[in-house]
Amino acid sequence: MKKTIALITGGYSGESVISYQTAATIEKNVDTDKWNCYTIDITPGGWFYTTPGGEKISVDKNDFSITVNDKKIKFEAVLVGLHGTPGEDGKLQGYFDCINIPYTTCDAASSALTFNKRYTVAVAAFAGMHVAKSLHLFKDIPVPVTAILKELKLPVFVKPNNGGSSIGMSKVTDAGDLQAALNKAFKEDEQVLVEEFIKGREFTIGVFKSKGQIIALPITEIITQNKFFDYEAKYNGASEEITPADVAEAIAEKVRREAKKAYAVFNCKGIIRIDFIYHEASGEPYMLEINTVPGQTEASLVPQQVRAMGWTLKEFYSALIEECFIK
Repeated sequence: MKKTIALITGGYSGESVISYQTAATIEKNVDTDKWNCYTIDITPGGWFYTTPGGEKISVDKNDFSITVNDKKIKFEAVLVGLHGTPGEDGKLQGYFDCINIPYTTCDAASSALTFNKRYTVAVAAFAGMHVAKSLHLFKDIPVPVTAILKELKLPVFVKPNNGGSSIGMSKVTDAGDLQAALNKAFKEDEQVLVEEFIKGREFTIGVFKSKGQIIALPITEIITQNKFFDYEAKYNGASEEITPADVAEAIAEKVRREAKKAYAVFNCKGIIRIDFIYHEASGEPYMLEINTVPGQTEASLVPQQVRAMGWTLKEFYSALIEECFIK
């Protein structure tokens, strides 16, 4: 008998536009022979299912159900396609835990931790992984540019500490541009991470668990035409993405090993994507951040990597859903 699944999309942040593109890809590739799938749009104005006829039906938040044609539909699992808050930062995961519905992402604690870039690199460093030197700034505790530059060497990356899709992020090579970059990042978040630039090759790798095994997808190398892999490079084609990366096996194995280690250290579930810089001078991969709901648009990296592994997206999403039922 087919199980009934909710695909959640939307969100409360600027990343919602990417969530809808992700949901469109997932909808096309869910195996309808295995799953009954309903797309639920989670917005600041309410949570809704839109029928094929265009009727918007509100979700009953008491048990995360909908009623269609007088028939109550309860969901047996949630397929998460919602970037940003509240689907990537642990808030919805906590809610689903409370009403005992399994889901295809990391749990509430791991999601909340990895959504905070500074806390992520702090835990990674504690686990012996290589990370860039950085400063964690708060909007209500101003820190002069001069004080930042005493701690960190230019160039630096300035980015909102919570969030993704490189929204509000800047690369700063000149001290005179640092304050403007801070202001830009603080428009997106109350916390900002300032991180030293690491020169090297940029790799990103998807990792997921299937049948209890941690699986690393083929690595992608990012060669951006912009200053860094920003929003335009990610979603508007201003980068070259080589999947699988043309890289020596010894280097690839180091990246895979660190990616699997991070998956275990952060107690991850579902599909995540981890960004690394391979620092050629030291011969070590430096972990930048973990994305617990990586993009699944047609242009996104994880679908590229899944296909490079020889799987279809239909097989991949079924594996994610099946895994979330395993206790």
